[in-house]
Parts: sequence; structure tokens; C-alpha cells
Amino acid sequence: MNAFYEHHKDNIRFAYRCFDRILLHAAIQPFQQEQRAVGFFWSYRQIYPVSRQVLRDIATQYHNWVQNRSQKWGVPIQEDPPGRRDDFVERYFRRAQPDQVVAIIKAREPATRLTAIGKDDRWHLEMKRRWVEQYNFYVQDPRWGQMFVRVCPYFPFSARVCLNQHYWLALRLRERGIRFQQCANAFLQCSDPEALQKLADSLTADDLITCAQKWLTRFTPFFTAEERKHAGVQHRLFFAQVEYCDNLIFRRRAAVDTLEQRLLDANRTIGQPNKLTLIFGRRITRHHADKLQTVIEDMNLPNPVIRSHYRKGFLKQYVRDRFLLRTEPATNNIYTDYGIRKAVENLPLLREKLGGIIDRYLEVQQDILETFVDH
Repeated sequence: MNAFYEHHKDNIRFAYRCFDRILLHAAIQPFQQEQRAVGFFWSYRQIYPVSRQVLRDIATQYHNWVQNRSQKWGVPIQEDPPGRRDDFVERYFRRAQPDQVVAIIKAREPATRLTAIGKDDRWHLEMKRRWVEQYNFYVQDPRWGQMFVRVCPYFPFSARVCLNQHYWLALRLRERGIRFQQCANAFLQCSDPEALQKLADSLTADDLITCAQKWLTRFTPFFTAEERKHAGVQHRLFFAQVEYCDNLIFRRRAAVDTLEQRLLDANRTIGQPNKLTLIFGRRITRHHADKLQTVIEDMNLPNPVIRSHYRKGFLKQYVRDRFLLRTEPATNNIYTDYGIRKAVENLPLLREKLGGIIDRYLEVQQDILETFVDH
């Protein structure tokens, strides 16, 4: 354990670490090359050329399929709501059954799609990023609980899959008869904290892949079973956004409130380049062009956030649910920020890297507290 935990452990009821929000980018790799897409249509569909109309018809078929499924499932297609989507769909999950689609939200968002460029008689295919209407399917997965899958209706059906390990852990704890109290994406009580941490560390890339492939197959009906078997049309998964959180659950609210105030007063210096170099384990040079600072955010809210920015990611620390101090690095690009390739198979390496960042952050914090407050 780090020095921060050792110093405050008498006030801590239990602690655990796990992934929080995991957003996966899903892409069919061969079709990122236009020639491979043309080859697929010729070999498996006997279609040539792949014209603008062919691509338009595929998208129309997908829109029609979603309309049909919506009616069959009794789940209306809804426009993008104001505010946070997670808050909007929460009510639909309250009585959700396993494998149930509880909500469908249609929203205009950027996606990579195959596009015919040029005039109708002289055109070529290119992969382009466009703003298009996409479908967000909110589902209750029997292994992962609440999640969503976003699918672009245009070939080659780029997608996003969003999971949260807290929901996954809640299901594993129930399977083992371990008592716990969950408040959204946090555990405030647990009868066996050691088992909770072991379960959190047991998550594998296969757990992500199995769940994602199951729903991607269901939500991309364009491909036949034969094509999925022989044409290499399965989506490959990459980390698009990752949050990994360290959670210290205190025995008394007064203790965490006092500590929070001390952290807010003392930790502005944690944004210095030498400290961020130590925390994130990557040297900062004069060529560094991204944000590099620590700020206190949401000062008007009950629980302000200490946020340290580094490259494309950041680390934030805040109190939630009255008793819990959370330290959470997050990134939109694990390769740029941590030097780890984005394929989900690198989950163990990513967990180790993020755990090290948290330990170093808390070590630096304890050093700052002892230097500026305790002495």
C-alpha cells in the first residue's frame, strides 16, 4: 500500500480499485481499406461496383431494421435528450430483465464510414469521418448489467461499446452471496473487501470481448453467419476512453471532510511538471504541447474536484457519497498518454499502469500534506 493509505488507514473502513467507465471503439479492420471492402462485396454479394446508391441502400436497410426491432421490442426510438443520457435512461433499467433492450436513442454524432467521392460516373471510395445519425442501444446484459452499444448505420458499421466494471462486480458479488451496498458506480459497504478486490482484479480482456461481440453481432444484422465465419467481418475492439478508480471508504464523514479540505488547500502544487513526471511516469520536455496543470473545479458544488491534466488525459480526485474519497485517472488515448497500444488485449498492462499512477499520485499527495500541513 502507498504512504497515503498507511497514514490514513485508521480512518478507512475498506478500500478497493477497479475500472469504472470503459468505452470501446469497435471497427471491422479489413474494411478500413477501401479495396478490401470492394473485394468483400464482389466475393460474397456479387456486387460491383460499390456505388453511392449501394451504400445508401445499406444505410436505409439498417434504419428500417431498427424501426422494425423497436416495434417488436416495444421500445420506442427517442431523440437525444437534454442533459446526461445516463440519467435519462436510468428509469428504463429499474425493471430490466437480462438481455433486454430497454431504450434506443437516436443522435447525430461523428463516425467513420465508407463514402463514394466524386460524380456518379467517375467516383472512388474513401473512408471519411462524418456527422451522421447513430443508434444507441441501452441493454441489460446478464454478465455486465447496464451498458450501451452505439452503431453507425453506414457501412462498415463502426460502433462504440460502453461498460462499467462496478455493475459487473455487483453481479459477481451477488453470485457469491457477498453482501454489499452500491450507490451507482461505487460500493459504500462490503462484507468481504478482500474478495471484492480479487474479483476486480480478475477482469480479463475476454470478459470485454465476449460481451461486446455478442451485442455487436445482434446489432449488425447485415452480415450473414457464413460471412462472419469466413470473411473476417467481426469487429475488433480498442480502448477509446478508460477510467480506473481507487476508492477509500472512510468510517466517519468528518474524517473525509477534514481530509478533503486539507487536500484542496495544499495540492495546487501537484501540477508542477516535476511532480506530474513522477506521477504519470513519462518525462515532460519543452516539446510538450498539451495541457499541463492542476486545477480545482466545481467549486460551487458540495464536492469540488482536484483535476491534474497531462497530455490527452487527466487524474481527478473528489469525495462522493459522503464517505468515499475517489482518485481516478482517465484517458481518451492510452497510447499517447501511457505508451500502451489500444487493443483490449492490453487490459492487464493498462491496469498495472493506472494502478502505478494512482500510487504515485497518492504518495506525492501525502508528501505535500506532511510538508505543508502536518509540520
